[in-house]
Amino acid sequence: MPCLTQLYSLFYSEEGVKVIPENIYELLTPVALAHLIMGDGSGSRHGLLLCTDSFTLPEVVKLMNVLIIRYQLNCTLRFHTSTQPRAHAREGSMPKLRGIVKPYMFSSMMYKLDKK
Repeated sequence: MPCLTQLYSLFYSEEGVKVIPENIYELLTPVALAHLIMGDGSGSRHGLLLCTDSFTLPEVVKLMNVLIIRYQLNCTLRFHTSTQPRAHAREGSMPKLRGIVKPYMFSSMMYKLDKK
């Protein structure tokens, strides 16, 4: 389908490597953020981790900047391993994050937004 090919080309380089697109600020709508959390989010008692392990450090920082600037979330950088950066939304931001994405989340995935 052409619409899926267009999306694929935004998030994959010509070499087939996953990337964060330059226009992620425009692309990361509340619906897209909900899908990101449902697919790659991991809840914890201290907030939410986005398992962005396959992205470079500058790309994860770019994503975090969108979360901080567009959604006013308190985010930090964590590392799963020394080469796998992850974006972490802190516990204090969870009420705001829930309000942003709850209308678009499947009920079966809401556990990712609750304290463990």
